[in-house]
Amino acid sequence: MASTAADPHARARAYLATRHHWHWAEALPWLIAIAAFFAFPDRMTFGTQVLVMVLFALSLDLILGYAGIVTLGQAAFFGLGAYTVGLLSVRAGYGEPITGLFAAAAVAAAVGFLTGLVLLRYRGLTLLVLTLSTTILLQEVGNLFKDITGGYDGIPGITIWPLLGLFDYDLYNHTNYTYCLVVLAVLFYVVRRIVYSSFGEALAGIRENVNRMHAVGSPVRWRLVIVYTISAAIAGVSGALFTQTSAYVTLGVFDFDRSAGVMTILILGGTGRLYGAFAGGVIYMLLEDSLSKLSPEFWQFGIGLVLVLVVLFARRGLFGLAQDLGDRLRRKPA
Repeated sequence: MASTAADPHARARAYLATRHHWHWAEALPWLIAIAAFFAFPDRMTFGTQVLVMVLFALSLDLILGYAGIVTLGQAAFFGLGAYTVGLLSVRAGYGEPITGLFAAAAVAAAVGFLTGLVLLRYRGLTLLVLTLSTTILLQEVGNLFKDITGGYDGIPGITIWPLLGLFDYDLYNHTNYTYCLVVLAVLFYVVRRIVYSSFGEALAGIRENVNRMHAVGSPVRWRLVIVYTISAAIAGVSGALFTQTSAYVTLGVFDFDRSAGVMTILILGGTGRLYGAFAGGVIYMLLEDSLSKLSPEFWQFGIGLVLVLVVLFARRGLFGLAQDLGDRLRRKPA
C-alpha cells in the first residue's frame, strides 16, 4: 500500500483500472434532482428548463471535453431537433413524444454526420468559424421557408400527446420534469459508457496529441465524425425536449446566444468531467433566472463577471475545483 502511494505510475494504473466504476458521489446530482421535485413542486417549469440545458451541455462536453472538437455550432443540432418535433406535430399531426425524440435524434445525427465529413477536416479557429457559419445558414434557410417553419414568429399550435398514452401534462409541469429527468439519465448512461470505453480512450488520445494518434494508425477522422454524429443526436434530443415541454418553437433556437450559453455552462462546470454539465447547467440557469429578475437589461454582466472569476481562479471549472478540494481534504493527515 505504501509503495502504491509513493509510486505515481502505480497510482495512475490503479486510477485507470477503476475509473469506470460507479462511485457513491455520482448519486448526489440525481438525488438532488429527485429532491427538487418534492421540495419545489411549483418550480418544475424552471427545473425542466435546467434539465434540458444540462442534456444540451452534455452533448457538447462529449465532443469538446473528450475529443477536443471546439465548436460554436451546437445550436444547429438543438434547433433541428426542436423543429423536427414542432413540424411533426403541426404539419403531420403527429405528437407522440418518445418517437418524436427518436425522429429528432435521427435528423440531427444525419446532418451532424454530413457536416462532420466536411467540417472535421479542419481544426482550431477555422473549425470554430465553420460550425458557427453552419448554424447561421440553417437559421437563414428556416427564415427563407417561413411558410413552413413560421420564421421568427414561430410555430403555434404544437400539441404533444400524453406520455406513453397515460400521463397527461399538468399545469406545474411535474410530468415534463420526470420525463426529462428519465431521458437525461438514459443518455447520461450512454455517454458515460462511451467515454470510458476504448473508443473514449482513443478520443482522449486525439484530444491530447492528434499527430501521435495518426502515427499509430488510428482512424482519427472517422472517430471524430462518429462522436460528432452522436453528439449531434443528443443535442437534437435536447432540442426536441425543449419543444415538447414548451409547446412552442421559433428560429431563436438557432441563435448564437444558445451556442455561447452552452459553452459558458461547460466553462463554469468544467469540461471533460461528465458532471461538469450538471454543475454548470444549474449554476448558469440559477444565475440567469436571478439576475434577469434583478436587472432585465444587464443580467448578462453578472454572468460575465462570474465567468471571468471562474476562468481566473478555477481553470478546471467549479466541478474541478470541488474535486481538487476534496482530494486535498482526503490527503490531509489526521
